[in-house]
Amino acid sequence: MKEILQYLFDHQTLSKAEAKSILFEISKNIFNEIEVTSFVSVFLMRSITLPELEGFTEALIQLAPKIDLGTDDLVDIVGTGGDGKNSFNISTLASLVVAGTGQKVAKHGNYAASAISGASNVLENLGYQFKETEEDLKKDLEKGNFCYLHAPIFHTSLKSIAPMRKNIGLKTFFNLLGPLINPAHPKYTMIGVANLEIARIYQYLLQKKKSEFLLVHSLDGYDEISLTSDTKIIDRRGEKIFSAEELMFKNIEPETIFGGENTNEAAKIFKNILEGKGTYEQNAVVLANAAMALKNTRKYGEYEDCLMIAKASLTEGKALECLQNISN
Repeated sequence: MKEILQYLFDHQTLSKAEAKSILFEISKNIFNEIEVTSFVSVFLMRSITLPELEGFTEALIQLAPKIDLGTDDLVDIVGTGGDGKNSFNISTLASLVVAGTGQKVAKHGNYAASAISGASNVLENLGYQFKETEEDLKKDLEKGNFCYLHAPIFHTSLKSIAPMRKNIGLKTFFNLLGPLINPAHPKYTMIGVANLEIARIYQYLLQKKKSEFLLVHSLDGYDEISLTSDTKIIDRRGEKIFSAEELMFKNIEPETIFGGENTNEAAKIFKNILEGKGTYEQNAVVLANAAMALKNTRKYGEYEDCLMIAKASLTEGKALECLQNISN
């Protein structure tokens, strides 16, 4: 590792093959915690390159078990996290709204590494039990059109570095890997990114894959459609900037989508929204993200049509029912 670190400290970058090899070695616990922390810290001081991201991603995909849910007609809505905004769990709620429309969702998530509460924190707080087998994931899909792949269960190769990530308390390149390594390999992925530089790298990488992708970035730094500013949307056909009005909502203030001070508060906000007690602003951001994810499948019509379908899922309690069906 010393040679690798010296190479990187000299402002060099890794090839795809080198990045892949190093992550394989990290997964085998060849290096001590100080060495791994030093390696990860390099990428806190500079941006990751496309070959590096591609190599790290390929390594983790190969290390993870192959999950076959009987279909790839699946949606995942996920963000890189680490945007520092502490919004509530928008992507997870949007995922349940999508599930409530009848579209199957295989969401990949984790505990928060740098935020107050991640998807796994909230779902666990609400009584959801993480599934460990392909069979149980399929059962959740059948019962609620939604299954949740808790990353530590399916990416055991990263178990040893979880404490290090938590101790650093900052967004690391592992945040960038999460959206790319869903073991269910969904056909439709909507990824929220916190900055445009990373969006470009994702764009180049995802263009090589067969799946439909949608990258969303609020221009004020949220890794989702926040409605607090204009949003850039990128897919394999091009890109466009949307105002809140074009998404059929009004602009909102950041404090209206605050995620709470702890996991209990985050879970309460989450539950209130599903139960129809959300504020205009909370409902708006969830619906905007859910509608855009539905549009990405190209099965439900234009954005306006998708928004109508998403609204019905939330207001008629279908999204809540999905969570209840997989929690019992």
